[in-house]
Amino acid sequence: MSTRYTGVTVVGAGLSGLNAACVLRDAGLEVSLSDAAARAGGRCRSYRDPALDMVIDNGNHLVLAGNPAVADFRALVGADTPLAGDRHADFPFVDLNDDTRWTLRINDGRFPWWVFVPSRRVPGTLPSDYLPLARLLKGRSHQTITDLIRAGGRLWDRMLNPVLLSVLNTPLDQASARLTANVLAETLAAGGRASAPRVAVPNLGAAFIDPAVDWLAARGVPLATGRRLRAIRFEGQAVTALEWADGVEEIAPTRAVVLAVPAWVAGDLVPDLVVPDDHRSILNLHFAVAPPAGAPDLLGVVGATSEWIFTHPDRISVTVSWADRLMDTPREALASSVWAEVCAALRLGDAPLPPWQVVKEKRATFAATPQQDARRPATATRWRNLFLAGDWVQNGLPATIEGALRNGDAAAQLVLGRPLRYRPKG
Repeated sequence: MSTRYTGVTVVGAGLSGLNAACVLRDAGLEVSLSDAAARAGGRCRSYRDPALDMVIDNGNHLVLAGNPAVADFRALVGADTPLAGDRHADFPFVDLNDDTRWTLRINDGRFPWWVFVPSRRVPGTLPSDYLPLARLLKGRSHQTITDLIRAGGRLWDRMLNPVLLSVLNTPLDQASARLTANVLAETLAAGGRASAPRVAVPNLGAAFIDPAVDWLAARGVPLATGRRLRAIRFEGQAVTALEWADGVEEIAPTRAVVLAVPAWVAGDLVPDLVVPDDHRSILNLHFAVAPPAGAPDLLGVVGATSEWIFTHPDRISVTVSWADRLMDTPREALASSVWAEVCAALRLGDAPLPPWQVVKEKRATFAATPQQDARRPATATRWRNLFLAGDWVQNGLPATIEGALRNGDAAAQLVLGRPLRYRPKG
């Protein structure tokens, strides 16, 4: 399909910006790509940590087998590093309050017969306990999760709270029921084939970022790092220039701009742009030690500070969502206490604390509340050649890898004058 644009400047090389750049270059447009950071990836990046002398991820990010944008992006850039995970939607858990261990085993098909099998559901729950979950599929924009279902009980403590907190990064009594409904419609309600967890091994860079950067470079789109956009010039209904720290780039009428930067940066650059202004933190800890034989790729933890344990061949990593309360805790204290939980969860006994690193993302995601969801802007703007990308742009999903990739693709499709491939949710 023909387009009125022949070139595009993509500002920001997180997953959203990378996907926009790749789709646009694949369509034959001339593309330039820049990022203010020293490397691509944004909040989904890998780097060599000097304290551990190994490559780690800034955070642990889980994707699901049924995420279409993840699959399309990896296929486009030829990412051949497999994502770890079983064929089926099996989620192992441990409750450190009493060392109860179980595995949620969601059957492949849409009809949820797994809730009728005691060995597949949360211990101590009955099939009738799961009936209220149907209300979550009808969540509306003004509602929170606890407007629809009651907090408390074993199903809440051992499944709903840990799973949905990790998805929304927001306490469930504040979290948007609409965003929850959209996530569940594509995952749990779609059956185990769509819900099977996938983990980037050995790291996010190998699974997502490096293949995209290499694919673009091979097609004449090198990544310019350490390049900060200071201002955008507007005239009438168009962007006419970008003021970079290293000079001014004039924007011709046949050139579009995709702004794939954090919400607070976009809010400073674009006049009168309403963006999410309340964010939640995520805490990640990395321990430079090989996991024990037979350890699961992913382990949910209840009754502890730790929430999810990810095991990689050379390290064990822990993620804590909605970690605002921990941001001021000394790093050494966090490492020591979380390592004790890891030892209990993985049955390591009194294993000594290995080399460790703590990564604090203070503005990891926008707060997934009804109020903040209402502040998310559309991809298109009132300027004909300016398009927004990033997980904070409206698409009906919370801030996830899948959402970021969808929004990058949406910006690219609008530049190309094509229909959206992933329709925004209600």
